[in-house]
Amino acid sequence: MISAGDFRKGVTFVMDGDVYQVVEFQHVKPGKGAAFVRAKIKSVLTGGAKETTFNPSEKFENATILTKEMQYLYNDGELYYFMDNETYEQIPMGKDIVDEALNFMRENDIATINFYDGKPFRVSPANFVELEVTETEPGVKGDTSSGGNKPATVETGFTLNVPLFVNMGDVIRIDTRTGEYMSRV
Repeated sequence: MISAGDFRKGVTFVMDGDVYQVVEFQHVKPGKGAAFVRAKIKSVLTGGAKETTFNPSEKFENATILTKEMQYLYNDGELYYFMDNETYEQIPMGKDIVDEALNFMRENDIATINFYDGKPFRVSPANFVELEVTETEPGVKGDTSSGGNKPATVETGFTLNVPLFVNMGDVIRIDTRTGEYMSRV
């Protein structure tokens, strides 16, 4: 059990049948009245965030989140299969869980998967990935009316803005947390 007075950034707990992670917190001691904890919490299962206040003595059950590195194998049209590299166990997941991660993952790439009660709920690609540009317009020298950027599509189908000097066939580094171009490899 954890009390609201012990909240820190990153703490996970169970409240109202959902698992939440503390994103921000602030202990408030007003001049009059009792102290309270103001926190921004995010549901780790649905991704929804909300701000709420707690009495510092409120108690919640700790939630244990298991994190594993797994290899993305393939999809069969409906399910996406990941393999645990230690046990070779394959776990199928629905598109709703892996949707955003697929923008940056190819078959055989390693992903970080979060589990709660033995069920996967989030798939995260590596923070930085290197993907090949499959489609982009050629950059015209001196054309900077668009701020020096142009759209490019990488091998996973994800489209992002890249500098004018990036061409088809180039391998680029992408920050998967923001979806932004980092550099050419």
